[in-house]
This record gives sequence, C-alpha cells and structure tokens, in this order.
Amino acid sequence: MRSLAKDILFGVAVGDALGVPFEFSSREQMKKNPAKDMTGYGTHHQPTGTWSDDASLTFCLAEALCEGYSLLTIAKKFIQWKNNAYWTARGNVFDIGMTTSKAISKLQTLIEKGAIDDLELLKYDALESDNGNGSLMRILPLIFEIKDKSIDEQFDIIWKNSALTHPHIRAAMSCFIYLKFAEYLTKGLEKFDAYRNMQNDIAEFWQKMNFSIQEQHAFQKVIQNDIHTIHESEILSGGYVIESLEASLWCFLTTDNYESSVLKAINFGHDTDTTAAITGGLSGIYYGYEKIPMFWMASLAQMEKIDELGEALERKYFD
Repeated sequence: MRSLAKDILFGVAVGDALGVPFEFSSREQMKKNPAKDMTGYGTHHQPTGTWSDDASLTFCLAEALCEGYSLLTIAKKFIQWKNNAYWTARGNVFDIGMTTSKAISKLQTLIEKGAIDDLELLKYDALESDNGNGSLMRILPLIFEIKDKSIDEQFDIIWKNSALTHPHIRAAMSCFIYLKFAEYLTKGLEKFDAYRNMQNDIAEFWQKMNFSIQEQHAFQKVIQNDIHTIHESEILSGGYVIESLEASLWCFLTTDNYESSVLKAINFGHDTDTTAAITGGLSGIYYGYEKIPMFWMASLAQMEKIDELGEALERKYFD
C-alpha cells in the first residue's frame, strides 16, 4: 500500500546514502568511474547504506511534525542532531555544512535566552551567502503541513522553516518551488503536467508579491525555461541552492524510474549526496518507495526506525 511519508523519507535517505561515498568527486571523475550501486567508504569512510545530514535533518523535521507543528520543536531537534548525534545513521555527525552549523548554534543561543518569538523573525536576518542547499535538502516533509493551505500561507511557512538555517529569500523560494512541484506530484499528476502547473503558480505568485527581477533571474532555467530541455553541460551540481534545485529537477524529469534518477544525480559529481537526496525525494513520491531497488533498501542504516517514522507521520496527518 502506498505511503506518502515512506515515499518521501526513503526516497531522500536512499539517495543520500548512495551519494555519500562520492561527495566532492568531480564530474570528470564520475564519468570515468560512474556510480552504479549502493557502496560504502569513499569520501567519508562510512559503511554501505550510511546517510548524512540531508536525511538526518529530514527525519528531524518529520519527527517534529509528528509532535505538532512548531518552529521551536523543529529547532530543538536540529540542535539535538548537531550536539548529540540525534537521528544519525551510525551515532556520529560526519557531514555538516558551515552555514547550517552556525545557524543551529544561533538557534541554541536564542532558545537558551528564551527568545522563542525570534525564531519567527530569522527570515529578516539574511545574507547573500546564506544560499547553500542546506534547507532545500531537508524541507520535503513540510508538504504535510502546507497542503490545502493558501499559496501565501504556504510560502510564509516555508520561508520561516528555511530560515532556521538559510534565511535568504532565494533559498526559501527554492524550497517553495520544490514543494509546489512535489505537491502536484502527490495529487497524481503526470510529472510534466505537475511541472507546468508549478511554473504557472510560481509565476503568478511572483507577480502578486512583487518578487524582484534580480531574484527572478536566478530561477530562469527552472521557471521561465523548461529545465529538462537544457543541455546537461549547463546543469551544475555544487552546494549553491539554485544548482541543487536545477540538477534535481533535471535528473527527475529526464529519467523514468527512481534508480536512474538518483544515479544520474550522483554522476553529476560534486555535492552528490544532497543532489541525490533532493532528486530521490521527488522520485520517491512519483514512483513509490516500493520501486526503490530492494538491495538499496536492505542496505540502508536504521531502515526499521525510518519505517516507524513514516508510519507515525502518516497517522498524524491522515488518521
């Protein structure tokens, strides 16, 4: 039986674990020795099936949602992860981005000072440098909270969540585009119809909110153009949020199964685990977690715990 929560959680985690051994490899290196299966060690010297910060923070968000939506609860889970290796694959935090690390330390300071209301205001404290992919990689479970809400309310919730680690509007808009696309996929639309609907919604929303032309330009390949028609050589896959959004949408739209989509993401090189996690989330929704290769699922660290989290998230929102 289909489970949207498990589609998302396993989709993200398997993509992440597949990409971990290859992180920071160049595209040229990946072309010479492409990823073909779930392996271990490599970049971070982790056993096969080990997922990283992408899945950890996705699980932290999902678990927080199970307890009732609250920025404070989400922030506390993130702090537990950073300080105590909570929701890690094997009891250690081995891959944490600098922006995310600093932001979580800031969350801890705010909470310790009792400045809980300031969690709602983090989006006003943005720097251009806050545009890494660290909020996009973890945002997908938020789809349960934003579904059936107005587009204005959706964007407000998404921006506040992104701002826990990445407050810039560009990072938030990347999350919004990703979640709007995912929302249409959850409604059973064919993926190119879902993509077109998302593009139309975003273009209308930009007009309504007077989104700056400069910021709109950053999303040109995704919104004003059709990302899947762009040549592979123009798709980058580093840690910049726009690159991650473009690469994941491209990999999802130019393949026809989970396996091909995430391997394509990894074989782009560079931020392999994050690109594959973001791609894997969409592919998980579209194809279903049952279509993820059995060996990959069986290799995954904490598989039963992830399954239980998926059950809990389904109960919270659908019972």
